[in-house]
Amino acid sequence: MIDARPVGYVIGLLLLILATSMLLPMAADLIEGNGEWFVFFESAAMTWLAGMSLALSCSNAVRDRLSLQQTFLLTVTVWVALPIFAAIPFMLGATNASATDAFFEAMSGLTTTGSTVFSGLDDLPAGVLLWRGLLQWFGGIGVIVMAMVFLPELRVGGMQIFRSEAFDTMGKVLPRAAEISAQISTIYVGITVACALAYGAAGMNAFDAAVHAMTTVSTGGFANYDASFGAFKGPHEYIAVIFMLSAAIPFVLYVRLVNGDAAPLWRDSQVRVFLAIYATLVTATVVTLILDFNYGVETALREALFNVASIMTGTGYASVDYMQWGGFAVALFFFLGLIGGCAGSTSCSIKVFRYQILFAAAKAQIRRIHSPHGIFRPRYEGRPVTDDVLNSVMAFFVMFVVSLGITAVALAMTGLDFTTSVSGAATAIANIGPGLGDTIGPAGNFAPLNDTAKWILSAAMLTGRLELMAVFVLFTRRFWLA
Repeated sequence: MIDARPVGYVIGLLLLILATSMLLPMAADLIEGNGEWFVFFESAAMTWLAGMSLALSCSNAVRDRLSLQQTFLLTVTVWVALPIFAAIPFMLGATNASATDAFFEAMSGLTTTGSTVFSGLDDLPAGVLLWRGLLQWFGGIGVIVMAMVFLPELRVGGMQIFRSEAFDTMGKVLPRAAEISAQISTIYVGITVACALAYGAAGMNAFDAAVHAMTTVSTGGFANYDASFGAFKGPHEYIAVIFMLSAAIPFVLYVRLVNGDAAPLWRDSQVRVFLAIYATLVTATVVTLILDFNYGVETALREALFNVASIMTGTGYASVDYMQWGGFAVALFFFLGLIGGCAGSTSCSIKVFRYQILFAAAKAQIRRIHSPHGIFRPRYEGRPVTDDVLNSVMAFFVMFVVSLGITAVALAMTGLDFTTSVSGAATAIANIGPGLGDTIGPAGNFAPLNDTAKWILSAAMLTGRLELMAVFVLFTRRFWLA
């Protein structure tokens, strides 16, 4: 039987942090002079009471190190518990959301998916908009730390390939994982501040610059306006592109850069492949917009740079309704969202390194067929890929496809049409944001969906954000008997 008290203790502490963060939107509403500030005061009090009670009741079981089972349990339950309490301001506040809609919005925020059920964003109080941005910002740093500290240790989805790179090599400078996390957090804050300053210099007001910086660097995509990023044009889009791409690069490379080792940032094959794919798809989109839709060169380049970066990194901003760009663009954007950014970044989806390993394995297999007596092993970054990593990556691909299919079928059974079901499943599991079609496409939102569909999508967002296997392992009998 797993002792869940250490897990409860950590969750209790995180709830205390979440409660404290609610004071920021409370302050924003006080400054704005509306009565919504009391909603965040009430929410903070309830969350603080729950967190303190949980932490105190479980404090007698605090240990220096969690077992493997406890670590899996903690990884999943944190991403369930926090959205429950993060949803409270949405239920009590100006949005007056149902429990389903509030939990959906909170889950979408903390997993940095960016799908929303709220409309009329232009008229919402500052506190609600800031809270949405804060949820995504916290989710972004949480994803990075999880990817660099927990998933390599849990051997999830091939992430163990980065275990030696993140800890053994870095260990010469930063011997403990906590120190790596601290430096990553400092860099994350620094990039966010730089993004906010750049937005401000381009003409955004201070509030919009701060909120959009948080949702850009977290590759979350919540915006302060119903028009998403279409409310801003020109230089704002170029700035967003720079910071979306920056956030999709492994943050451990920034740690090395800060510590005087810039070479890995330029030599990392994952980064090079990511940027090469991005450049290729931008070029294809620009050509399509110019030839088929008579866009001007600058407009075509700007909209292609922005929207391809937004979907590929999983940010989910939209500056235009790209559903109007024809069948090629729609198909391109659907598969683009299934690529994702680099491992160890705030971006989502399958991740570039898994495709690299998949193609390396296919190449090795083809060579074996051609030369049956030869010895060929897939390689990544010049190193042989172990069977353990290869099996994890293959299992991830299989489970991703299976999960996508099951989720799409489940959504269709609630009465949704084919396009909404398939794109909704993809956008939730890959944590992209908008889907395709008139309902959940870039010009719509998820509010019209029935409650059952929203709960299915919420579960899919959680599963996708935790790289599938960390969730599925909890449903095995052996896990609970270990």
